Amino acid sequence: MKPTKAAQRAQAKMEYDVFLAACPSRQLLDRISDKWVVLILCALGGDAADKGRTAGASGQPDAPATAQVMRYSELSRLLAGVSQKMLTQTLRALERDGLVIRTVKPTVPVTVTYELTDLGLSLHRLTRDLTRWAHSHMDQVLANREEHDARAS
Repeated sequence: MKPTKAAQRAQAKMEYDVFLAACPSRQLLDRISDKWVVLILCALGGDAADKGRTAGASGQPDAPATAQVMRYSELSRLLAGVSQKMLTQTLRALERDGLVIRTVKPTVPVTVTYELTDLGLSLHRLTRDLTRWAHSHMDQVLANREEHDARAS
């Protein structure tokens, strides 16, 4: 008897191994570790709007940011250094993976907005922690780089 599609997916899920080159989870890890993906998730997750908020005793903002619906042009302005081609490719890939919803409104000109799905929001929580870690440890990393470079010269 041939296993059902659901049984095949369950079996494949048990066999995911990011250390194998052909594993789809490695492709996903490659996608979500891209700097533009992280920055888009943080932008749509509301982290840019959250920058000016006061931090609590832990040094972190008191409440989580509110997810944003953003137009392409807003994302482009916010993400300094991203090319139009890279932003478009990244948004399409995120939409394909089910992390972002693209909505087209028939206005003149056409209005296109992007927002995180529930799956995208769950990943955003991780990327926000990653960017917070980078902010809080950047001085230490820079000092380590200077020390390393001084030893290497």
